[in-house]
Amino acid sequence: MRTVAVVNQKGGVGKTTVTLGLASAASAARRRVLVVDLDPQGSSSWVLGVDPDTADLTTSDVLDKAPISKAIQQSAWSEFVDVVPAGTDLQDLESGSPDSQRARRLAKALGADIIDRYDAVLIDCPPSLGNLTTNALAAARHALVVVEPSALGLRGIGGVADAIDTVWDDHNPDLELSGVILNRVPAVSSEAVRRMAELTRIVGAGAVWKPAVPQRVVFNQAVGERRPIHSYGSRATDPIEVFDRLWSRLRSTINRR
Repeated sequence: MRTVAVVNQKGGVGKTTVTLGLASAASAARRRVLVVDLDPQGSSSWVLGVDPDTADLTTSDVLDKAPISKAIQQSAWSEFVDVVPAGTDLQDLESGSPDSQRARRLAKALGADIIDRYDAVLIDCPPSLGNLTTNALAAARHALVVVEPSALGLRGIGGVADAIDTVWDDHNPDLELSGVILNRVPAVSSEAVRRMAELTRIVGAGAVWKPAVPQRVVFNQAVGERRPIHSYGSRATDPIEVFDRLWSRLRSTINRR
């Protein structure tokens, strides 16, 4: 019940930013979280201080049936954040033909003995709906969709919903769409307002989590410096408050269900 897949088939909407922001909030609250990096780019691994190119075991190995316990590394952020780094050959697994047995390999790896160590397991998914995202959704109880308020940002919502339904039917009857997080919302934009209203019509007001994540330069700075957003203190007050509230919402969602 603590496993969350952060998804969208569109790239550049900020799935990794949201995953890392939630991990930062968990760490600040002294709650343990595991980040599983299924994105072949390995961005979340790198920001957390683990270079996928030099990791002994990665998510590629886990999907090839290696024990996930041996692939878990403590992040450079704090003792509360662990990571299973991305593998450099993940793209090969993504492009392969679908396999019903392979679709549940991550679910089998994330047994109760692993999940029970953490308050949440966050799976950072690639910008696609192929084998890797299917593995993430098959292993997750909760799917969080990250979108940005633009015409292109909303185009993939229907495909993501269909993918969730397909995995629910074929692999994971416990999976549910637990929310949609708006990311990179500008302070003033009539276009963003229109797209946010459109999103509400598509998924319903209750599915859109509040607050939205604002568009702030400090997010790019945090990624470039490989630091948690909470380490910036008063320089990032608004983003910190946003992710604290989103983390509280995530925890309450996990505990309620």
